[in-house]
Amino acid sequence: MTATTDMTTTDPQPPGTTPPPRRRGLSVRARITASVALLVTLALAGAGLIVYVVELSRVEAATTREMEQELDEFSRLRTEGIDPETRAPYDVEGLLRTFLSRNVPDDDELLVAWVDGRARAHFPEDPLITTARFSEAVADVVVDGGTTYLDTADGEVRITSQPVRQDNAQGTTEGALLVVSYLDEDRAELRSTMRTYTIVAALLALLVTVVAAWQSGRLLAPLTRLRQATGAVNATDLSARLPESGNDDISALTRNFNDMLARLEQAFSDQRQFLDDAGHELRTPLTIIGGHLELLDESDPAEVEQTRRLALDEVDRMSRLVGDLILLAKHDRPDFLTLEEVDVDTLTEDILAKASALADRDWHLDAATPGTWRLDPQRVTQAMLQLCDNAAGHTAPGDRIAVGSATVDGTLRLWVRDTGPGVPAEDRERIFERFARSAETGSGDRPGLGLGLAIVSAIATAHGGTVGVEDATPSGARFTITLPARTEGEAWPAS
Repeated sequence: MTATTDMTTTDPQPPGTTPPPRRRGLSVRARITASVALLVTLALAGAGLIVYVVELSRVEAATTREMEQELDEFSRLRTEGIDPETRAPYDVEGLLRTFLSRNVPDDDELLVAWVDGRARAHFPEDPLITTARFSEAVADVVVDGGTTYLDTADGEVRITSQPVRQDNAQGTTEGALLVVSYLDEDRAELRSTMRTYTIVAALLALLVTVVAAWQSGRLLAPLTRLRQATGAVNATDLSARLPESGNDDISALTRNFNDMLARLEQAFSDQRQFLDDAGHELRTPLTIIGGHLELLDESDPAEVEQTRRLALDEVDRMSRLVGDLILLAKHDRPDFLTLEEVDVDTLTEDILAKASALADRDWHLDAATPGTWRLDPQRVTQAMLQLCDNAAGHTAPGDRIAVGSATVDGTLRLWVRDTGPGVPAEDRERIFERFARSAETGSGDRPGLGLGLAIVSAIATAHGGTVGVEDATPSGARFTITLPARTEGEAWPAS
C-alpha cells in the first residue's frame, strides 16, 4: 500500500518577474518627532506628578500645623485656668466658649465646643455639627483624644479632639475641643493648579512636537536629497550632484557623496574611453593580419614568408599595446609603486647612461641634484626613459638630448630636453592622453602606439605629481616630471 502526501511548493519569486516593492515603515523624521514628543510628554507628566505629590504633602503639613496651633493655644488657656473678668476658675463649657470667642479659625476650619455628648457651641455655623453621623464619628475621640476622618458632601473632613475634664461638687464634667478641617478645599485648589499645569504642559508638548517635526525635516532634507540622488544614479548617468551647504556632519556626508560620484563618473568615463581606444587600436592590426591571410597565395613561398613576418610584427605590436594598456590600468592600485629612499643624483646619472643606448644622439647631463627622495626608482626610470625615447623619435642623429634633476620649492623636478621641433601649444595637454599624438614630427620620427606619454602621466600621478611640457632653449621641447615631498607614513595617491 502506497501512501501519497500532497505537498504544495510555492516559488518565492518566479524568474524574470519584478520583485514586489518593499513596504515602507515610518520615516526617520516621523520617528524623531515621535521620540521627541514621547520624551517631552513623559518629562512634563513626571514633573507634574512630582509637583502634585510634593504640594499635596505640603498642604497636609500646613493643615496639620494649623490644627496644632489651635490645640497649643487651647492648652495655654487651660493652663491659665482663671477667667480674667470674674477671677473665678473656668468651668469646662466656659473654657471652651472663651477659646471660641478669642480665636478665629481659618477658612477651611471649624471649632466646636463639645460638652457632655453634644455640641454646645461652634464657630462658624455649619449644619454638619448637628448631624448624627458627626456625633457617631466623634464619640470616641472626645473621650480619648486623637484624630478621625469623616466623608461628607463637601469632601473628606479631619476631626482632631483635645479632651478636657473637670471634677466639682456636682460630679465630673467632660468635654473636648474639636478642630474640624475641610481637607478638600486646599486639595481643590491644588487640583485646579494641576489642571492649569496640564493644559499648559499639553500646549508645550504640542509646540515642541511641531518644532521637532519642522527642525528634523530641515536637518534631514540633505538626506532626503541624498536618497533621491542615489535613486537617480545609474550606470549611464552619474552626473547628478547634491547642493552643498553648511559645515556639519550631513554636509560632510553630502560632500563625500559628491566626491564619490565624481570619482565613479571619471572611472566609468575612463573605462569607456579605454575600451573605445583599445578596440580602435586593436582593430587595425587584426584587420591587417586578416586581410593578408585572405589574399595569401599558399603556393608562393616568398609571399608566405612575407605574410608571416608581417603577421608576427603586428602580433608583437598588439602584445606591446596590451602590455601598455595593462600598465595604465594598474597605475591606481596600491602595489603599483614600491617606494624607497633614493639618491637623486645617482638616479639621474643612471637614467642618462641607460638612455644613451636608445639612439645615436648627443646625450648630455644638464644637472644632477644631490640628496635623497622617497619614490619608486623603477617607475621613475621607466617614465624618464619613455621621455628619452619620445625625444629620440622626434630628433635626428647628432641632435642633443639632455637629462637633468633639481629640487625647487620642496619638489623634485626631473626633465628631458631635446632640440627637436617642439610641441605646439594646442597639443601640450592632449598628448598625455591615451592614443593621442602630436601633429608635429621630427626627422627621427617613428610610429608609436600613443601610450608612452600616458604612461609617464600615470606614473607621475601615482607619485602625487604632475608632468608637463614647455619650449626648450634655444629650441625643442622640455618635458618635466614634478614630484612632491612625501614622508614614509603618508598616504600615496596610488594606495
